[in-house]
Amino acid sequence: MGQWLSERLGQPFVIENHSGAGTNIGTEAVAHAPADGYTLLLAGTPNAINATLYEKLNFNFIRDIAPIAGIAREPNVMVLNPSVPAKTVPEFVAYAKANPRKINMASSGNGSAPHMAGALFMMMTSVDMNHVPYRGATPALTDLLAGQVQVMFPTIGDFVPGYESSAWHGLGAPKNTRAEIIDKLNREVNASLADPKIKTRLADLGGEVLALSPADFGRLIADETEKWRKVIRAANIKAE
Repeated sequence: MGQWLSERLGQPFVIENHSGAGTNIGTEAVAHAPADGYTLLLAGTPNAINATLYEKLNFNFIRDIAPIAGIAREPNVMVLNPSVPAKTVPEFVAYAKANPRKINMASSGNGSAPHMAGALFMMMTSVDMNHVPYRGATPALTDLLAGQVQVMFPTIGDFVPGYESSAWHGLGAPKNTRAEIIDKLNREVNASLADPKIKTRLADLGGEVLALSPADFGRLIADETEKWRKVIRAANIKAE
């Protein structure tokens, strides 16, 4: 996306990876940056989760980040170790209910997208599993293959080496960024999402196009934040 925008707008887009605290360090840097259109945020599901998962943040994701455009959505999938006697979701639910607290569910960490997907699954099906958090998707999937844990709810992107995925991605900017800047960036992002090469690249990463207006992307962020707030509170999930 950065390369496309550079070519379309004639401005270099420099990708800066501010890792740490589950995206909070990078998000805070953007929230406190000048609202001039020169600092943008690649936002995703972790931002919506962290709004409730962390009790104290030096920013408010919905209040301090202006939505620009959606980019992609990746589905979560259920993966089972072959030792589990289930071939369909209903079969797994029946097995889990017959064996409460005997199934270990792996995730890439407390509050990660796979953890939250698993917690939502347990809420929706009334099954009770043991959550086993790992430091990343790779060791979790390794233990799943070895049978140390029995189930995981990764995103498709977790199977792509070097690709850090979430359930959805989009572009944001510091609040009070001028509307004409946001509208221009939205048009260019949506133009890129209509390009066959971009669509193919997203498909290779397990994603599908999420072309939205700024207003629609804002509603998605608000809805996702509220959805995960309910899950976090109901399951009493705490940050690591």
